[in-house]
Amino acid sequence: MSSRKNDSGGAGIVQLTALLPWWGGVMLAGASYAGLHLYVSRPLPSSALSSNFMLQAIGHGVATSGQYLLPFLFLIAAVMSASRRWKRRRLLAGVVSSAAPDVLNGLTWREFEMLVGEAFRVQGYSVTETAGSADGGVDVVLRKDSEKYFVQCKQWRAQTVGVPIVRELYGAMAAHGATGGFVVTSGRFTKPALEFAQGRNLTLIDGPQLHAMIQRVSQSPARG
Repeated sequence: MSSRKNDSGGAGIVQLTALLPWWGGVMLAGASYAGLHLYVSRPLPSSALSSNFMLQAIGHGVATSGQYLLPFLFLIAAVMSASRRWKRRRLLAGVVSSAAPDVLNGLTWREFEMLVGEAFRVQGYSVTETAGSADGGVDVVLRKDSEKYFVQCKQWRAQTVGVPIVRELYGAMAAHGATGGFVVTSGRFTKPALEFAQGRNLTLIDGPQLHAMIQRVSQSPARG
């Protein structure tokens, strides 16, 4: 998996907001415009000698441009979120239409994560993609019935997933109070990895199992 860089400023706002449902970005756009516009509409102190005049003038100037810039960034994020939603559905449909398990090998790591998240979403989980920001290599956070689950995705064509990866996720689960965890790969797991997961609240899903799961859950109605 390629490295991911942490964004800051406007790009960071867009990336973080795009993790929300598309309507979340639209709501933030409306709320930010309304709040900043209300602030800008308030008059500045009549006297430039006021102790608060300079600070309020600076804030007024920032809010004047921000009332348009911030909603614009939120709307960009909403479009990105909607686009990702469409792509996740398309990825799921593409795997469903193929009878060959090796169809997973043609995906990029990003597409693989989106596919895995969508496969859990149609099973009734609330899905949050972490963009690699979580500890322990957590790629997706699932929530269902007030419980939290961590998912680590490995789109590895040739390399098998070993026990260190499984241990890493188990450590993250213990540190952050997750109910359970899933390690999902397009390939296979080593025997020590499978043995480590036994008796623990960890589920290891290899390529053929993932393909079968997608085929099975594709018959369920989409939610959210």
